[in-house]
Amino acid sequence: MLQPVRTKWRKAHKGRIHGTASRANFINYGAYALKALSPDRVTGKQIEAARVALTRHMKRQGRVWTRIFPNIPVSKKPIEVRMGKGKGSPEFYACRVKPGRILFEVDGVSEKIAKEALYKASAKLPIKTKTVKRFL
Repeated sequence: MLQPVRTKWRKAHKGRIHGTASRANFINYGAYALKALSPDRVTGKQIEAARVALTRHMKRQGRVWTRIFPNIPVSKKPIEVRMGKGKGSPEFYACRVKPGRILFEVDGVSEKIAKEALYKASAKLPIKTKTVKRFL
């Protein structure tokens, strides 16, 4: 599961995801990519599940680039605990994804395999996505 080695602060504010992505919104490495269409938080487990689905469908051929990393700690209180008494402890790490951000890039496989693999990966994510192709 992906998570940062160390962080500056142990807990983070919840925050809101406004606007469209201004970084990682173009294909840089591969020929095909998965692009986010809606804003949401993507957890480290979801990213890993999508990556596994991608590489399994590609039968470990070609190359996969992951363009997102879960660096925001998400805290949660234990179940059946009353309100108050401070903020809960960090449970997992997530990445705030804005619309337009490239999530995964793929190269070294045919267009059919790449599109099917990216579709299977998108099923593991909580956001709407689309497959995009690099224009040379």
